[in-house]
Amino acid sequence: MPADPILLKAGQWLAGASAVLAVATLVGFISSWGIRFRLVGVTSFTVLLSLSCWAFAISYNPREKVEGAVNAPIVFDNGTNLVVATAGADLSPASYGPTVEQVARNLRGSGRITTDGSVHVRLRRVETVAPGVSRPVVLAEATRGRDGTVVVIKP
Repeated sequence: MPADPILLKAGQWLAGASAVLAVATLVGFISSWGIRFRLVGVTSFTVLLSLSCWAFAISYNPREKVEGAVNAPIVFDNGTNLVVATAGADLSPASYGPTVEQVARNLRGSGRITTDGSVHVRLRRVETVAPGVSRPVVLAEATRGRDGTVVVIKP
């Protein structure tokens, strides 16, 4: 998990500001300043911002890019073992494999519980058979294992 250095630095600066505000709040209570309760709010909000920046920085995972892939929106996800992405009409056959692999690598959600621990990702396109009648055609399929490995299967 790569950490975002800008957010980590912002979290450090906000933590420093929180410490300064905490000291000002203490001085405000000892001196009976009229803004002492506002200082409590500002201090607690600054602490919250600092912790949020830190938590987001360490949990951030950038999307993976696969050479030759295009972005394909996910149109179906049952939350466990099947994800379906749609391919545009202009997608070339050479891009089927890399595109489905990219979708599989960028799946989020460790809460997917399956018996074998794998998730099947399908890239499909809806083709018109007759006027008013269409059918889905699977262009490529990938299987993502529990350990993050991706196997691309082309039909």
